[in-house]
Amino acid sequence: MEGNKQKHLEFIQHVISRMGGNLFYLRGWSITLAAGLLALLSREKNPSNSTLVILAIVIVLFWVYDGYFLSLERKYRDLYDKVRVLSAREIDFSMDIREFAKYKKNSVLFCAFSKTIAPFYLFLLGTTIYLIIKGG
Repeated sequence: MEGNKQKHLEFIQHVISRMGGNLFYLRGWSITLAAGLLALLSREKNPSNSTLVILAIVIVLFWVYDGYFLSLERKYRDLYDKVRVLSAREIDFSMDIREFAKYKKNSVLFCAFSKTIAPFYLFLLGTTIYLIIKGG
């Protein structure tokens, strides 16, 4: 029975690892997209403000999506902590994380403004807004 508990914890850990990987890839895509669009816009004498506004919107969408994945990761970490202390007989092999959604630290908005995510996206967004104001 103890092996089942270990297996369940491994399942949860795999999900946590996938969420961490998603966060890494998402930041990579957002920086690539922002850098690519800014490089293209830098070739123009007067870059279109509408293009920069679209870039700002895309950055915000990536930011929210990043917050969503961090939120999921935190919920699965809470599930891991719950399962870790249960006895082998109490394990129901559930991967349901809804009970952890009630915690403020697990909300998408709270995660989006975490110290690991917010500085990254604020920098990208700030640069884009600066270019919008500078061009206008």
